Amino acid sequence: QVQLVESGGGLVQPGGSLRLSCAASGTIFSIVSMGWYRQAPGKQRELVASLTSGGSTKYADSVKGRFIISRDNAKNTVYLQMNSLKPEDTAVYYCNVNGVVVTPGQMHDFGSWGQGTQVTVSS
Repeated sequence: QVQLVESGGGLVQPGGSLRLSCAASGTIFSIVSMGWYRQAPGKQRELVASLTSGGSTKYADSVKGRFIISRDNAKNTVYLQMNSLKPEDTAVYYCNVNGVVVTPGQMHDFGSWGQGTQVTVSS
């Protein structure tokens, strides 16, 4: 089993910054991709940013130039640095990790979601 623990959300004024963290733990053999999604009230969950094991990144158009995704391989942790925050960035942010996990006698793919962390951008 893989557990994800998120942290770093909160209330920030427009133009401010926040850094989200998501730490994965468990019998992880390898991580293929890590990403951040968000869901605002009344809207569908959308991809914010993703990062593959090869280093490829993808960002939503609405956050390009403002958000940066990164990871610490040794800690199985993914970060989302959010700068120049806007009220429309207000949402619950979820991390998502995909990879391979080891169980007794076998390995298999996994995909896990974090519990979500609230980000509110308001004056």
